[in-house]
Amino acid sequence: MKKTFLTTLFVLIIFSVFAQNDYTQTIRGRILDSQTEEPIIGAAVKITDSDPMQATVTDVDGEFILENIAIGRQSVEITFIGYEPIFLRNLIIVSGKQTVLELKMEEKVVQIQNVVVKATSNKAKANNDMASVSARSFSVEETERYAGSLGDPSRMAANFAGVMSVADQRNDIVIRGNSPFGLLWRLDGIDVPNPNHFGSLGSTGGPVSMLNNNLLANSDFFTGAFPAEYGNALSGAFDLNMRAGNNQKYEALGQVGFNGFEVGIEGPFSKKSKASFIANFRYSTLELMNDMGVPVAGGAVPQYKDLTFKINVPRGKFGKLSIFGIGGLSYIEMLDSQGDSASFGFGNTDLRYGSDMAVVGLNHTYYFNKTTRFVTRLSASGSRINTKLDSLQHRGGRYDF
Repeated sequence: MKKTFLTTLFVLIIFSVFAQNDYTQTIRGRILDSQTEEPIIGAAVKITDSDPMQATVTDVDGEFILENIAIGRQSVEITFIGYEPIFLRNLIIVSGKQTVLELKMEEKVVQIQNVVVKATSNKAKANNDMASVSARSFSVEETERYAGSLGDPSRMAANFAGVMSVADQRNDIVIRGNSPFGLLWRLDGIDVPNPNHFGSLGSTGGPVSMLNNNLLANSDFFTGAFPAEYGNALSGAFDLNMRAGNNQKYEALGQVGFNGFEVGIEGPFSKKSKASFIANFRYSTLELMNDMGVPVAGGAVPQYKDLTFKINVPRGKFGKLSIFGIGGLSYIEMLDSQGDSASFGFGNTDLRYGSDMAVVGLNHTYYFNKTTRFVTRLSASGSRINTKLDSLQHRGGRYDF
């Protein structure tokens, strides 16, 4: 009787959730000038081929809201006099989460004699204006679109020309024949240690990335001829940007995948402020299954978890302030004495390996006027590698340490 009651209650809950779903969602965001980062007032934002027309214009803060947009793939067009139009093709709109955009428009140069305007997507143009060659911008969607990328920017970049992966089990990449050790990772303008679980000393890759593509914004990938600000790079550089959290509505996220069980939350600090936060925690899928009593093939269970967060505080005429952090713990035991088959070349040994990494950064931008700004960045980071290797001798059906 109790089981029948619980089943009926579960069906009613599921029915009520779907009954309340109107299959529409909100698209909102902010439009800025790419050079001055000043808001663009009066820019037209519309859903392409919508009938009836769904469109709006940006307010004095450069912000816009499009409500009751059908879920699925939508195309958005942003136009303003004197600026290059922006076309967002096949933007994925989901029912459980608002789509928040922060876009920058380039000023348009017009030749009086002959004007030809074409809508193109130039992946060779980086977000960094100082990069002229050997740079490519990429979006968060691309980290999911490429085969085998697993939401990892490094595995995605292995599909680009001149870039190849070292091995399928790790995301180290070789750029134009250079060592993977020469790759630079940068997050929100701050150099960070190797952002991968189980990363060895001095390496730039690992089996599982700590970077969460649910928190990333459009970023750049460099394969050479770096601007001066990337002085520590020898073979390539990832210049990644984290997005700000939703500053109008609280939202939660939960998903399961190769990278682990994941939960996230974002929203405003208060309704009176435009300050927002976003945080995401991830836990190893195999470790959780092992904790639940599900046997793992090979015996060796990769244990890892990571936390990523960002706090964004607009300060009006005083600029903007952001604080971000990313950190992860990873540990694995490959014990030949316990019959683990995953020895990875360390036969007749018990291997215990762990690696930790954490970084916290602060960015502050102060605007003197529409053409001049001052950027201050502070950071603290650390990493730790711990390896313990015990040799075994097999004597008479037993192992001696």
